Amino acid sequence: MSAQLQFKGRVYLLPLIAILLNIASCTANNRNINRVSLVGAGASFPAPLYERWLSDYNQQNPNIEINYQAIGSSAGVQQLIEGTVDFAASDVGITNEQAAKIKRGAIALPITAGSIVLAYNLAKLHQSPQVNLSTGLKLPRQVYVDIFLGKITNWNHPRIAAANPGVNLPNLPIQVVHRTDGSGTTSVFTQHLSAISSEWKSKVAAGKSVAWPVGIGGKGNEGVTALIQQIPGAIGYVEYVYAKQNKLPMAALENKFGNYITPTPESVAETLEAVKLPADNLIAFITDPKDAQSYPIVTYTWLLTYHQYPNRVKAQALKNFIDWAVIDGQKSSLELGYIPLSQKVVLQVQSAAKKIGE
Repeated sequence: MSAQLQFKGRVYLLPLIAILLNIASCTANNRNINRVSLVGAGASFPAPLYERWLSDYNQQNPNIEINYQAIGSSAGVQQLIEGTVDFAASDVGITNEQAAKIKRGAIALPITAGSIVLAYNLAKLHQSPQVNLSTGLKLPRQVYVDIFLGKITNWNHPRIAAANPGVNLPNLPIQVVHRTDGSGTTSVFTQHLSAISSEWKSKVAAGKSVAWPVGIGGKGNEGVTALIQQIPGAIGYVEYVYAKQNKLPMAALENKFGNYITPTPESVAETLEAVKLPADNLIAFITDPKDAQSYPIVTYTWLLTYHQYPNRVKAQALKNFIDWAVIDGQKSSLELGYIPLSQKVVLQVQSAAKKIGE
């Protein structure tokens, strides 16, 4: 009798164990299905914001891991073409020729905006009691063109002095610092120089990489920032956030109207108001804004995705992140020194992002 009961117990227990093992297996599989890893690369311009976003998003969505490498716009677009990333970032979007190389299709989404500033290092030098060189330097538009052409080579040059009356400018060589990598920041900056100077346009022109007439090079916004910090008399172009975070002084630049405008969220937003994004690809630039209070060097930066993804789960995870970035993520933009997208642009991005994976 006892042996019979033990046998029946085993008969009932075996199906129960099988059911429990099956449940455990399904639970583990579900966890694996929900865990998604995405890889992106590209522009250094938005890298500090991406870093904040990816940390915040992962805290809210622990099963979604997104990694981003700031390797420059050119390298990011190339990796998208080669299919080695899930998304890329570029300060100049993507050209029709580049997009044609991507069999899976490409979608460009403006994700945030900001300004490119001329940061400089005169902080440790003797300063006029009337004007603090760390905050008050003004640069006329043809003066900063000639600095990067190598025609103005000293900080006490008469044309700089004329724009800064009462400032005791130092007798110090100007050391130009520029990017060495293929850069959207370089493209935006040189587009602006080409727009305001026929000499620059004919001699150097615009591009993500150009033959600089003078200066030394650094890799990425972070590399240029580091060199400006290290070299007395240095001046270079960097994204506003890098200058702000490293407490580098930024020049007030003369705009098309003739006003000297300091880069601020307000002056940059003023410029963006004039940018109209075409419905077909959401890529547009304004190389020389004409509004009286506009800061002259401003750009969107774009997140580039494929149109088609073999993995539907990845496509949906990326769409979810983009939707979060243009709504909740924009709250971090202003705090870090970027410009939040307008409601009109947010709606354009959301509409375009719906095509991902379709």
